[in-house]
Amino acid sequence: MIIHVEGVRKTYRAPDGSPLDVLRIGRLEIPDGAQWVITGRSGSGKTTFLNVLGGIVTPDEGRVRIGDTDVTSLPEARRDRFRARHLGYVFQTFNLLDGFDALENVLVAMLFGKGVDRERAIKLLDRVGLSDRRHYRPSELSVGQQQRVAIARALANDPQVILADEPTGNVDPATGETIIKLLKEVCNESKRTLILVTHQPQVVDSFPDVMDLSKLQN
Repeated sequence: MIIHVEGVRKTYRAPDGSPLDVLRIGRLEIPDGAQWVITGRSGSGKTTFLNVLGGIVTPDEGRVRIGDTDVTSLPEARRDRFRARHLGYVFQTFNLLDGFDALENVLVAMLFGKGVDRERAIKLLDRVGLSDRRHYRPSELSVGQQQRVAIARALANDPQVILADEPTGNVDPATGETIIKLLKEVCNESKRTLILVTHQPQVVDSFPDVMDLSKLQN
């Protein structure tokens, strides 16, 4: 699923009401199976870029095509279904459901994709090293363990593309290294595309393909 970005622009309003260009990308192609790190100065639009790729935010201009699908042209409901079935998103703040245990958090994600598969959900938690924490709620897990649940949830519907927004931003360096290794492994195993936003030098240094988004803006 090659990702094509063409003429994308996103503008927000500053507190004084003036327009604020957050994203201006002329043309970009992300190859199938790539593992890219997106970096750039604060305010350069890194998270907005991920959200546009994932169909969470609609650009003011331009289009994003993932495989044969023009995501930006889809109505909201179809865009949500496409994201659930083809994209996995790892949020910086995890976005886990506090009232559900680890296994239930993964199963809920499956409701919006290809259907609930309890055996697969268990295997995913085993894969991220949480076989003994399936029935723990987020508040009963360490921050690193919560991020592992978030990764298992992102993989719930066997997506071809993984988007990760500062996945090591809330963990210590050692746990962060483990999380990056895990993301690389699960993407290598199924030749998934990984697009990861970070501001941490040690994460940037661990990837060969790095794109400074602030330099890409036009």
